[in-house]
Amino acid sequence: MSSPLELPAWKKLQAIYDDYGKTFSSRDAFASDPNRFSKFSQTFENYDGSKILFDFSKNLIDDKILSSLIELAKEAKVEKLRDEMFAGVHINTTEDRAVYHVALRNRALKPMYVDNVNVTPEVDSVLQHMKEFSEQVRSGEWKGYTGKEITDIVNIGIGGSDLGPVMVTEALKPYAHPRLSVHFVSNVDGTHIAETLKKCNAETTLFLIASKTFTTAETCANANTAKNWFLQRAKDEAHIAKHFVALSTNASEVAKFGIDTKNMFGFENWVGGRYSVWSAIGTSVCLYIGYDNFEKFLRGAEAVDNHFTSAPLEKNIPLIGGLLTIWYNNFHGAQTKLVTPFDQYMHRFPAYLQQLSMESNGKSVSKDSKFVNYETGIVLFGEPTTNAQHSFFQLVHQGTKLIPADFILAAKSHNPIEGNLHQRMLASNFFAQAESLMLGKTKEQVEAEGVSGDLVPHKMFSGNRPTTSILAQQITPATLGALIAYYEHVTFVEGAIWGINSFDQWGVELGKVLAKVILKELENEKPVESHDSSTRSLINQFKEWA
Repeated sequence: MSSPLELPAWKKLQAIYDDYGKTFSSRDAFASDPNRFSKFSQTFENYDGSKILFDFSKNLIDDKILSSLIELAKEAKVEKLRDEMFAGVHINTTEDRAVYHVALRNRALKPMYVDNVNVTPEVDSVLQHMKEFSEQVRSGEWKGYTGKEITDIVNIGIGGSDLGPVMVTEALKPYAHPRLSVHFVSNVDGTHIAETLKKCNAETTLFLIASKTFTTAETCANANTAKNWFLQRAKDEAHIAKHFVALSTNASEVAKFGIDTKNMFGFENWVGGRYSVWSAIGTSVCLYIGYDNFEKFLRGAEAVDNHFTSAPLEKNIPLIGGLLTIWYNNFHGAQTKLVTPFDQYMHRFPAYLQQLSMESNGKSVSKDSKFVNYETGIVLFGEPTTNAQHSFFQLVHQGTKLIPADFILAAKSHNPIEGNLHQRMLASNFFAQAESLMLGKTKEQVEAEGVSGDLVPHKMFSGNRPTTSILAQQITPATLGALIAYYEHVTFVEGAIWGINSFDQWGVELGKVLAKVILKELENEKPVESHDSSTRSLINQFKEWA
């Protein structure tokens, strides 16, 4: 494919930016157009009738800018690539794989093919296995080696095998089984597994080892530590079968570990790690919130898939979200994006999106193997508010950088305490932050407050800082599934326009390869003589102090 810089719509957008886009005033736009909100907002209706409002009206766009961005999507053939993804085409070109996480939430059970094989029956078979297993554990039918019910679930994984399940179980904690506590271990730092095991009783703990290949170094190290801890207490390897299950496809390695392969939940190579929470990797979620809620989670994502593939581009919510990234990153020079949920249960949502966005689009080579000469990828960050307002919002409001932001709020709280006072306070900040970022505060407004002299500029706010407000009715399993799918497709649109492969992650590999080499060097006390002088000196100092 040719560079997006050569597309007529890209050149048109550059001309618009040079003409008036860089000085576009959202404040003036609202003053001149009383219908701006209705024109630039969309309401998504989920499969269960619940709704999510996406308000794009506080962004630095008008009809001309948005229509030009949509032209860009058409010229970049985003629709074609989207349709190829949903058809099971190998759009992950560098690994020659389909990208088919959308098949994992196909609860309509329509035929979906990869390499002429309908994958729907196998996907549903794994889900039914998860259902059977989760119901056994949750009902108390599945018991540990001493006959006691399971009380603690420890998911051992890393990357997508950790970030997704962690985020979802936290976000959907109101739906948790009252007897079950869920823990996640990902860091190879021994502190992570050690502190987790302090909370557990071997008689009532179930370990989920999440690794597709069952050879991931960090996961295997933590899994073996967990097994040794368990056997020190249970004494008999036969008891492993009741306390360890594998989320993997490598039956031989699973069996070698001691896990009964009947307790193995598989998934295919067309499921990327950061898109795997919908698969067997979501077993911890299924155990925690129950299969019925897990299926609602899948169906919420499926509803967004249906919208993404059928809505006209002008009304296509994920497409618009992705196009806004292009507008800010490639024309306004904004290299970051803030996603901040006004919801404590969603405190891990930004971390999850960091992997989704930056592992997908942190690429500098196009799909035709050429180094790009334009910006790709964004630095995505965030924390739950209102605490974040006392952290980095100063930079967002008055700093020199343009930081587009997504604000997420549910109208209904799962904890409406003090007559719902807390939720009203939370909501007031949600509305106020977006409004103040748009409006700012002028010199005249500051002086009208009685401020004068050198203090005036310190209290001025330029405003015109773009935000997208996402207002849900409540964070339910279906709503959360829809929100995740929305951001997945936003990420897809970005990568499609940049002409990069959003579905490989070669950048993760180099450090792993070098770490294996260095690990062998750390197994003895002999000073190393290889590497650059800095790395060599650091290794030798570590050996001296360890």
